Amino acid sequence: MTSPAHPLRRRIGVLALHLGLLALPVLTGWQAPACAADAQSASAKPAVAQAMVVIDNFTFSPQELTVPPGTTVTWVNHDDIPHTVTEENKAFRSKALDTDDKFSFTFNTPGDFSYFCSLHPHMTGKITVKPDPS
Repeated sequence: MTSPAHPLRRRIGVLALHLGLLALPVLTGWQAPACAADAQSASAKPAVAQAMVVIDNFTFSPQELTVPPGTTVTWVNHDDIPHTVTEENKAFRSKALDTDDKFSFTFNTPGDFSYFCSLHPHMTGKITVKPDPS
């Protein structure tokens, strides 16, 4: 015959359920890495670079942007009318973006990517992708 769980152990178990993972470090003795370098090495995922281009008043801002490979650029339309983001060589093309709609594209290949709004061709921009000099 087994004895019932110790009352304190049962309370700790219930507390862990209520606090979720916040209680886990206390109950297991887990400690955070001592410095940022240790925290980085503990994580296998590299940081993803991101950039934003705002569409407003019939312009892309910034009009030209330089980013390293692997960067995801997001365009956000803040105009009251639809716009598109269309690369000249068809590397990417958004649907018509209504107010506050977003379009994202990840640039993995170095080079220059000129784009325009297919609804308003005078609206132009350029993304330059080049590796960081390191």
